[in-house]
Amino acid sequence: MPKGTDLMDNFQIETAQNVNIIQNVAGIGERILAFLIDILIIGLYIFAIILVLTNIELSSDYSMLIGITISLPIFLYHLLWEMLWNGRSPGKSAMGLRVVKLDGTKPAFSNYLIRWLLRIVDISVTSGSLALVTILLNGKGQRVGDIAASTTVITEKQKVNFSNILLADIPDGYIPTYPQVTIFSDNEIQTIKNIYDQARWNRNHNLILKLAKQVAKVMDIQLEEKPVIFIDKVIKDYNYYTQNM
Repeated sequence: MPKGTDLMDNFQIETAQNVNIIQNVAGIGERILAFLIDILIIGLYIFAIILVLTNIELSSDYSMLIGITISLPIFLYHLLWEMLWNGRSPGKSAMGLRVVKLDGTKPAFSNYLIRWLLRIVDISVTSGSLALVTILLNGKGQRVGDIAASTTVITEKQKVNFSNILLADIPDGYIPTYPQVTIFSDNEIQTIKNIYDQARWNRNHNLILKLAKQVAKVMDIQLEEKPVIFIDKVIKDYNYYTQNM
């Protein structure tokens, strides 16, 4: 668990390139609001169906078939949305949340199915109390369904504080070394800076070395400096070029 963070603020995953990335776990409040938005949408759907049906006369032969057809979108709401919309429901999308696997990759259908089936225990039967307690105790934003499916819910909103601000102090007369840094986007440089700052805080020199090698590979250059010096120059060079473009 990273130092200096709350229990559920974030957790680290390791990518296929062996670079640790910090995932921001969705907060309880965000998840509850997303759930309420989804409930509102389902409620509006039910209300619209009732309005339509009150103006249509149906024979008893078709009433059950129509009832089942109307109920299916409600019953499968979360499974279908998350499976077809890359881990998001309308509520999650509105709150900037997404379901992912613990390694940060996209869940498979089986993962979505397991967490959806266990909604009955997590949310329906226990009115959400079991999900709430499990998420608070777990530390990775997982309810029982997430634990069984090896998934969690993250926030895609960038959490930035003064220690994570992209802009770095550039001395007067600073001469950049690596014009290749312009290949990166603002978000990519911010991610590099976040990993670098976290690794320095934890004195994780091995992580800084892995990060430096990966950054140099993307920039298509040879890593010839100490990793700490190299990453520091990359961040400063990026700020130099973007501020003077």
